[in-house]
Amino acid sequence: MNPKRHVLAIDQGTTSSRAIVFDEARNIAGLGQREHPQGYPHPGWVEHDAAQIWTTQLATITEALGRAGIGARDLAAIGITNQRETTLLWNRRTGRPVAPAIVWQDRRTAQRCAGLLADGHGGLIGARTGLVPDSYFSASKLEWLLQNVPGARDGAARGELAFGTIDSWLIWNLTGGRAHVTDISNASRTMLFNIHTGDWDPELLALFDIPRPCLPQVLPCCFAPADAKLMADLNGTAVPITGIAGDQQAALFGQACLHPGMAKNTYGTGCFLLMNTGASAMRSDHHLLATVAWRLGSDATRYALEGSVFVGGAAVQWLRDGLGVIADSDAVEPLARTVPDTDGVHFVPAFTGLGAPYWDARARGALVGLTRGTTAGHIARATLEAIAFQSTDVLNAMQADAKHAVRELRVDGGGCRNALLMQFQADLLGAPVVCARQAESTALGAAALAGVGAGLWTQAQIAAGWQAGPTYLPRMTRDEAGARLQRWAQAVASTRTFQ
Repeated sequence: MNPKRHVLAIDQGTTSSRAIVFDEARNIAGLGQREHPQGYPHPGWVEHDAAQIWTTQLATITEALGRAGIGARDLAAIGITNQRETTLLWNRRTGRPVAPAIVWQDRRTAQRCAGLLADGHGGLIGARTGLVPDSYFSASKLEWLLQNVPGARDGAARGELAFGTIDSWLIWNLTGGRAHVTDISNASRTMLFNIHTGDWDPELLALFDIPRPCLPQVLPCCFAPADAKLMADLNGTAVPITGIAGDQQAALFGQACLHPGMAKNTYGTGCFLLMNTGASAMRSDHHLLATVAWRLGSDATRYALEGSVFVGGAAVQWLRDGLGVIADSDAVEPLARTVPDTDGVHFVPAFTGLGAPYWDARARGALVGLTRGTTAGHIARATLEAIAFQSTDVLNAMQADAKHAVRELRVDGGGCRNALLMQFQADLLGAPVVCARQAESTALGAAALAGVGAGLWTQAQIAAGWQAGPTYLPRMTRDEAGARLQRWAQAVASTRTFQ
């Protein structure tokens, strides 16, 4: 066993960079967080300054270690989890990005992806990657960078430029440019990776005209301490990186959904439902995604069904920043509780189109059912209900694909603090909604993967150590839930016709 008992989880998200130190019992010993801005240079475009992401992330590491009262020398390992699909291209020699990072929410390549579908490439993409042609994923974003940044395609072909999702960018900087790697879960979200062979797919690289020399090496999500190439340099101390996973796969692992049929939902900027499907990459008949869950060392790859809601907590942020009806996000629940129901108001926050199970990039948001008596409270309540409605659409599709009901939904993320939202979610699902006692499931998953790789913990210990927090049981009748979902479907339909 490793005498060092702390693990550092680096959790790089869409709106903030965080670092959390976990102790031997997987309790939080120290946390650091810094927000970073998003850029919106054109309608539908969303960008990040990658240099700023690294600066904020580095600051959080220092802060987390300080609050834990330890130094880098006390760390057994580092685990990394990150916003997925966000696409970055940088110069290997200078280490500088050649353009802003294109965020997963960005829709600039929606027309290109619609063309792929119209040209009949959906079957190939689905069979190889488990995904659907959509600008959500990295392939069309990287293609756009190579086409629009002067000299980028030639530089990529010569191996002078490096492509990566945010995990690759962080590891490049942590290792001083020694390691250009990603893990199998992040690779599976690029629309360039064959989830069955476990390698970059030559036909898909050709379809998007992506030079292979710019691609990172693909690693398991969990691995034993490696050579110096995968050692992070923290103030002169070398610390092994032994775990990497995209944020939603990390949350699935952190929620101890280690057996087929177990499912979780993360309520963040978006909402992300994943169901463990074991050793099988299940093809969906209901417009969900098959994705890699994880691969631990030399073990067999594990897969998941996934459905993504593009706008979850971002809808609450819109109430705050766009409409100014709340001063901060925590104020949405008290405002929503000023009314007993929405009085027929439905809000469909399709700001960047609709994700699963619709996959409609042209859909746009709508508030329907408004009357002269509609108040800010009705709109706030409709906003919270929209998050639950969208998640229910995905879970119902997931249950239909898996052909069995989910016994409970394990949940995490900021939305779990909202009791009104969680109760309504249980009412719609007709199943218990169980909040994890350890709310930081994504970071915990990254730490757990790294800890397993470093020999601190076993999978059995991860499962046994998971603890339930607040649990919400359904109160609504199935007839009432069905009627509510039918009215919601009508509201969703309105966003797809006004185009």
